[in-house]
Amino acid sequence: MADRPLVPDYAGPCLTNLVPSVLGPGRTSDLPDWFPDPVRDARQVVLFVLDGLGWDQLAARADRAPTMTAMAGGPIDAVAPTTTATSLTSIATGLTPGEHGVVGYRIAMYGEVLNVLRWSTGGGDARRRLVPNEVQPRRPFLGSAVPVVAKTEFASSGFTQAHLAGVRHVGWRLPSNLAVEVRRLLAAGEPFVYAYYDGIDKIAHEYGLGEHYDAEVTAADRLVADVAAALPPDAALLVTADHGQVEVPEVLALSAEVMSCTRLLSGEGRFRWLHARPGAERALLDAATASHADRGWVVPVAQVLDEGWLGPWVSSAARGRLGDVAVLARDAVSYDDPADTGAIVLRCRHGSLTAAEVRVPLLGSRGA
Repeated sequence: MADRPLVPDYAGPCLTNLVPSVLGPGRTSDLPDWFPDPVRDARQVVLFVLDGLGWDQLAARADRAPTMTAMAGGPIDAVAPTTTATSLTSIATGLTPGEHGVVGYRIAMYGEVLNVLRWSTGGGDARRRLVPNEVQPRRPFLGSAVPVVAKTEFASSGFTQAHLAGVRHVGWRLPSNLAVEVRRLLAAGEPFVYAYYDGIDKIAHEYGLGEHYDAEVTAADRLVADVAAALPPDAALLVTADHGQVEVPEVLALSAEVMSCTRLLSGEGRFRWLHARPGAERALLDAATASHADRGWVVPVAQVLDEGWLGPWVSSAARGRLGDVAVLARDAVSYDDPADTGAIVLRCRHGSLTAAEVRVPLLGSRGA
């Protein structure tokens, strides 16, 4: 494992710069040099996000993904933390986490913790109390009402309202329909189509990086091939992901000394925010360092801000959602929060700033 966290390059090849580059004034005629060549000067672009497919995981399964392996491109950076809620918001808005304020999967809001993907707190559905487009008010896709091809049931979720407000939802119920909808939109002349598939991440969480994951990467590669086959001439396909994965065989409890100084936990298992009891900030940092620096990075919030982990600028709203100390997994472990437990034990996790989690593919191909 690396000695230091891999802080995303927000000024360079990073998820935050995809939409501004493709939809900005120069569009595809003036793309940064790290974009795949097949996308340059394309008349139509499909941006296809495969949730949970890190560069390392794809590279290790090149034989199972012949379509993606044959595409031009390479790795770029996700954002911090490397989690779906934060990365998808950065992709859609073109903003850093510090700007859009969705600073994790579970964020502290007014003394409670909001699960962003479910848009719920301990009190249940939070869409009325924590209005999604007030929590994240920035419009996606530079204000354009682009078509978004995603699961039908996602359209009404609080998270969708927070990061995809104003788009045109085009739902699919089974993965086989995704390429059909993309083809119909391109045939209608849409200059930009955003598509999203969540299967790889779900399989990784439940089954780990074994044979089930291998089979899902193969299936996703076929889906990419179907989308690529839908491209007319002068259209391009851009494939990326929101984060990578780490298989996590060990879940660590935060020490009693840490918990005695902590009033609230937010974040996720591999990027856990500790919110100090009043006056206990220094004691919390010392306790967390003594207890957990052997397996992870223990960092005060001031360092996170100074080193630009969430981008070069952090809004006051985003700053108010952060804890006092961040504990990031460096090894193949996660840090437990009894309030952050789902129906299954997660075999793979993400959120931290290791290369396996930060590096994601950016691949391109052109219609025949």
